[in-house]
Amino acid sequence: MGGFGTNISSTTSFTLTGFPEMKGLEHWLATLLLLLYAISFLGNILILFIIKEEQSLHQPMYYFLSLLSVNDLGVSFSTLPTVLAAVCFHAPETTFDACLAQMFFIHFSSWTEFGILLAMSFDHYVAICNPLRCATVLTDVRVAHIGISIVIRSFCMVFPLPFLLKRLPFCKASVVLADSYCLHADLIRLPCGDTNINSMYGLFIVISAFGVDSLLILLSYVLILHSVLAIASRGERLKTLNTCVSHIYAVLIFYVPMVSVSMVHRFGRHAPEYVHKFMSLTKEIRRRLHKMLLGAKF
Repeated sequence: MGGFGTNISSTTSFTLTGFPEMKGLEHWLATLLLLLYAISFLGNILILFIIKEEQSLHQPMYYFLSLLSVNDLGVSFSTLPTVLAAVCFHAPETTFDACLAQMFFIHFSSWTEFGILLAMSFDHYVAICNPLRCATVLTDVRVAHIGISIVIRSFCMVFPLPFLLKRLPFCKASVVLADSYCLHADLIRLPCGDTNINSMYGLFIVISAFGVDSLLILLSYVLILHSVLAIASRGERLKTLNTCVSHIYAVLIFYVPMVSVSMVHRFGRHAPEYVHKFMSLTKEIRRRLHKMLLGAKF
């Protein structure tokens, strides 16, 4: 069992550590987690219901907000089983295939969120810089095509990750992970074999997608700023810029922790374990904050 050349998929299980530093407070932690998941679930369902029922909200920005809500529900359902199993039921073990599936859906949702934020910035650009053409440029059909393209792109980027991991040998029959769910950055640190291909591919999708999306979002807001500064009235300039503030905050809240997490996992292998766990939790906090900011405008 668990020899160097053994395929992990048939011999290895993962133990998700949860929050051992909060021993004795598991009931309170479980209650808090269930409450947060319930709020997230009900909040997203409410957003989807209101947008569906309110005819005036059948606009591109709210379609993209709906996609964000669906994506957020996907993240919640992806992390909920292992988080509750580790924290509430003291059953931290999970199989390799289940761990890979969870990793796939978590990272798929993250890259989908990248694409949605880019689509929102494009919507802002069209609405502010070319308002007369907004209805003809962002038609319902085109918005649907953009949404489908975002999903396909995310799937194509994340799809190779489980297979690249599954080919690697692990030295132990049971591997302990520092988080309550499976992430590629955690799993890539554990194999005994050569992980250069995994690291290079992970870095490639981060640089290509993150780099391209960042440049396009930056470009859209440079053009927006140029257009806004051309408005004569100071009051109108402030009013126009105010429509973009919540989205800019959401982008920053998403991108800054995303880059920090990637750098810590990739170059901070010798950092204390609590640093990795804190950065992992930061992603979940970031997700809730950015939904609050976008939802506040809604």
